[in-house]
Amino acid sequence: MKQPIYLDYNGTTPHDPEVIAAMRPFLETEFGNPSSSHWYGIKPKKAVETAREQVAMILNCSPKEVIFTSGGTESNNHAILGMARRLKGKGNHIITTSFEHPAVFEVCGHLARSGFEVSYLQVSPEGLVDPGDVEAAIQESTILISVMHANNEVGTVQPLADISKVARDHGIALHTDAAQSVGKIPTDVQELGVDLLSVAGHKVYAPKGVGALYVRSPLDPEMFCLGAGQEKGRRAGTENVMGIVGLGTACEIAQKGLGKHMARMRYLRDRLHEGLLSRLADIRLNGSQVQRLPNTASLSFKSLEANRILEEVGLEVAASAGAACHADTVELSHVLIAMGVPVEWAKGTLRFSVGKMTTEAEIDTAIRVVADAVEKLRPAC
Repeated sequence: MKQPIYLDYNGTTPHDPEVIAAMRPFLETEFGNPSSSHWYGIKPKKAVETAREQVAMILNCSPKEVIFTSGGTESNNHAILGMARRLKGKGNHIITTSFEHPAVFEVCGHLARSGFEVSYLQVSPEGLVDPGDVEAAIQESTILISVMHANNEVGTVQPLADISKVARDHGIALHTDAAQSVGKIPTDVQELGVDLLSVAGHKVYAPKGVGALYVRSPLDPEMFCLGAGQEKGRRAGTENVMGIVGLGTACEIAQKGLGKHMARMRYLRDRLHEGLLSRLADIRLNGSQVQRLPNTASLSFKSLEANRILEEVGLEVAASAGAACHADTVELSHVLIAMGVPVEWAKGTLRFSVGKMTTEAEIDTAIRVVADAVEKLRPAC
């Protein structure tokens, strides 16, 4: 059976063929432990350090400031829990937003139940955080601010450079979850002004189960995973050499072709959106029209249910829903709720996200399939 057209690159990405080729030796022959002092550990250790340099290059930081992790979720946990525990003697207040991924939202909730105070900032109808609101939320006890770089559902890109200025002026560390932005838009930590930044391998055409955390020197979050002294004593556990090599290779590829890749994704995203608008009425774009990831379109189809649309298109198009519709209830995304999207729109929300393997022909087919499905479902509403 022919596979559906894949338009869920924000969910996960396929492996880049160059990434697979780079990883293959560490699956087949270079099985050594990078911590081993003998011959078998030499190439794996060199490979890990090369990958560290490749990740540092896309972030514009020192390789010494890169910690390898098991993924974006661990990176977020390490950054937030590690800084909260390290600085608890100075204060117990953390600022984040109502717009975050659960890998940040739930960590902050855990800290709130553990004696910390957490302020959740609201966002505009476009999903943007006002730097002025960040400053207004700061207290004498504030020790950390965590604001995502780009939202995974609607693609809104936050004004991190402005937020970081506020954080620096008050001497507060700033963390950002950049799982969705690395490889899609520039993620220069010097320009963004962030102190900690989380990377997820499977969002940038590398494997699942690998990620990285940038920590600006001399910050030193408390060790997250206890054990031996890997990662210079900052994260215990034998390194996932194959995954780390894949992440490093993926970051190098992304860095070299970023401008061209951004332009192509934006073209395909807009072609999809405009094509659907040419066929259908009552479509709403969620998030910022301008400050948005070039590959992401969160579209709401008024008075329809996202699950029903996906059922209609599922054999031909793979996308994700912004709402879970059940027999008597509609469970809306917290992101759409935070932006104040009306229920009659929010319940019919689909996220389309394109990537480097997406073709024009696939976009044109997706337009036809989705439009036909919506037209079929609307008369019954």
